[in-house]
Amino acid sequence: MAKLKNVKLAPVVAVSKSGKNMEVNQTLAALQELINVVAKLRSPEGCPWDLAQTPSSLTPYIIEEAYEVVDAIQTGDKKAISEELGDLLLQVVLQAQIASEAGDFSLQEVAEGISQKLIRRHPHVFADVTVASMEEVHKNWETIKAAEKGETVEEQKLSHKLNRYRRSLPPLNAAMKISEKAAQVGFEWNNVDEVWGKFHEELGEFQQALAEETKERQESELGDLLFAIIQIARWHKLDPSAGLQGTSQRFIQRLQKMEDVIERPLTDYSLEELEALWQQAKAQLGH
Repeated sequence: MAKLKNVKLAPVVAVSKSGKNMEVNQTLAALQELINVVAKLRSPEGCPWDLAQTPSSLTPYIIEEAYEVVDAIQTGDKKAISEELGDLLLQVVLQAQIASEAGDFSLQEVAEGISQKLIRRHPHVFADVTVASMEEVHKNWETIKAAEKGETVEEQKLSHKLNRYRRSLPPLNAAMKISEKAAQVGFEWNNVDEVWGKFHEELGEFQQALAEETKERQESELGDLLFAIIQIARWHKLDPSAGLQGTSQRFIQRLQKMEDVIERPLTDYSLEELEALWQQAKAQLGH
């Protein structure tokens, strides 16, 4: 592992190349225009909706915009990626504007903070530390991160770290991350057959809960079953979020095909008719 003692950060110097100065100036001008627009929207003579927003009220939009960026990247639509990144950037600027109005922090502090964090956590780039692999880079990052936060012994425990994932990530992503981190310290099955055994055990308990238990118990057993499925996905190096996203997309595509050929609302068709239309759409789409 790379030694972090006495590491001095090298100054970051922007090196200009031919034709780049104008591009940098235009980028900074565009960012300043966005900042000015958001400030105007938040002013007394601005937009009542924007002025009424709080950091908490905007939280759902941050999550929504982040997911839309991911969706655009996955589709490969360059125009959509650019647009969705703009929507996400708006959320960053808007949060910083509200914080600035309250005297908490500014967008400048946000930018300076992340720049300095990147410099500190990449001593192999900005200082004299040498690394031999990506694993060392990751270990250095985690070591520096822990030192920065001044974590207590309690905060360095695995359970404390896993709880952070539970709070900060969507449930499916959190479960995968928790599973991966637990496996890294040896909390792991011997082979995939044991994982499948756990899945069938949880499936049986879920079925029993549906037949005999309270809704609270049923949801608990459902969670155990989903967690077991995620373990199977991890063992086979599959992304459960991508898998579920793909299934949702295929469902919508098939439904769209059905709606393209029918002349009445879906509710006017029998279950048998809907199944026939579904199979027809599935065949047309090839999946």
